[in-house]
Amino acid sequence: MKTKSLIALAVAGAFTFSAPAIAGPEVNTSLGAVLVAGKPAPGLAAHGFDVVAYFKVSKPVQGDAKFAITHNDATYRFASEANLKAFKANPAKYEPAFGGYCAYGVSVGAKFDGDPRYWKIVDGKLYLNLNADIQQAWLKDIPGAIKKARSNWPKLADKLPSEI
Repeated sequence: MKTKSLIALAVAGAFTFSAPAIAGPEVNTSLGAVLVAGKPAPGLAAHGFDVVAYFKVSKPVQGDAKFAITHNDATYRFASEANLKAFKANPAKYEPAFGGYCAYGVSVGAKFDGDPRYWKIVDGKLYLNLNADIQQAWLKDIPGAIKKARSNWPKLADKLPSEI
């Protein structure tokens, strides 16, 4: 699939699946934030999936609300107390790159929802992608895409997806 087609597909997917940045534009949070004391409650990071599980069991695992912590304006959920403790001890190790937004999207200067089912750990960092097609494009040149994304991220981090 050509890059322009992938970008068009990603843009269409972003409008379908993108989450509001209620908890702050730098962290991708899932839909369904609620108000607490009149203010937006932190949204779910990684759509409630356990970010530590990717490193420990090499697969996406849904987190449980009883093992949760708020970090950088997002609520992270974990499948176990042990994973919660691991995250508390070193959040930077487990946080998804680019605030959980699609790594390929950031590499092309956009912010698309990161789907926890399409992931890869590269050099000890968790990266999410929008969908299977976009992930296939990203996998063709991971080092190049990461380099472009790192260059783009400072310009994108504080913007809402709708502002880009």
